[in-house]
Amino acid sequence: MAEAFNDKTLAADKAARYAEVADEIASVLDGEPNLTARMATVASMLASSFDHYFWTGFYVVDPAKERELVVGPYQGSLGCLRIAFGRGVCGAAAQTGQTQLVDDVHAFPGHIACDGRSQSEIVVPVFDSAGTLLAVFDVDSDQPAAFDAIDQQGLERILKATFA
Repeated sequence: MAEAFNDKTLAADKAARYAEVADEIASVLDGEPNLTARMATVASMLASSFDHYFWTGFYVVDPAKERELVVGPYQGSLGCLRIAFGRGVCGAAAQTGQTQLVDDVHAFPGHIACDGRSQSEIVVPVFDSAGTLLAVFDVDSDQPAAFDAIDQQGLERILKATFA
């Protein structure tokens, strides 16, 4: 099992592991106001904490281009640089404001194959304290149906606590 922190052994139970990682992220980011630093830390810590994560990162709302996401801090192979709202899994999350949990990305209408090894995906919209969409948080797996309600709840909780 992947380990997020050099001297800390994380729980094997997935829900407990998300809770532990949430506490660690909150501790590391305490007092850090910079959005990029916060995103980079979240992507790094989550990517190193879960074996089923293949690509982990943010697509940020581009203030210069209406209804478009631009790649932000991430861990993994090369990501797509830009994604329009409504296009693919990330664009669907941005357009609807709802988490997208996809067991088979190849069956998702309009899926964007940034890396052909991706099999399943979860994308969580990230809002600030005013309810404005800042970004989407995208996690891909090279395993089919790798994500479930526990991943969704854990990620939604972490992202709300970190950015809202």
